[in-house]
Amino acid sequence: MTKTVEFLFDLGSPYSYLAWHQLPKVAAAQGARTVYTPVLLGGIFQATGNASPAEVPAKARYLDIDLARWAQAWGLQIASNPAFPIHTLALMRGAVAMQMQGDEPFQRYMQAMYHAMFGEPRNMGDPAEVAAVLTAAGFDAAEAMAQIGQQAVKDRLKDNTSHAIARGVFGVPSFFVGDELFWGQDRLDQVAQALARA
Repeated sequence: MTKTVEFLFDLGSPYSYLAWHQLPKVAAAQGARTVYTPVLLGGIFQATGNASPAEVPAKARYLDIDLARWAQAWGLQIASNPAFPIHTLALMRGAVAMQMQGDEPFQRYMQAMYHAMFGEPRNMGDPAEVAAVLTAAGFDAAEAMAQIGQQAVKDRLKDNTSHAIARGVFGVPSFFVGDELFWGQDRLDQVAQALARA
């Protein structure tokens, strides 16, 4: 039986961006498969009473420092997005829509969106910017934007988020190895240990 690690994420989370890049290395080292689960962080916050660290002034001042340290440690590029906060509902529905089409479009979409959020930041709350990023990534932007409005896409994102809350998720990035929940990109060593035991 193949080992699996489930990765729950929202495109608005810079820590999920870090985990997105690092988790495949962790999974490969343990011979594990990664299952990607798009969720809506705003819905999780609302249901659990949690809030973005950016809403706490002292934490907000620390975030850029902390993110830069992690990015440097892992050899990644990260930049603060001046358009924040960005409402990610459409972006996350896009992730679900691409995932429903297969792994290749999903991975290509994710790479493009995360780069536009935190690699070379753009205002991804602007539909015109989103369309430009989609086009540059080889998608038919009009078709992709239309898929976001499909009921099956909306329902899956809602179900993913509700299920995550029911399993005890209160923020992202979150990971499951079996029934064990791990929260935060700084828990990836613990994820690796859980996979080694699996």
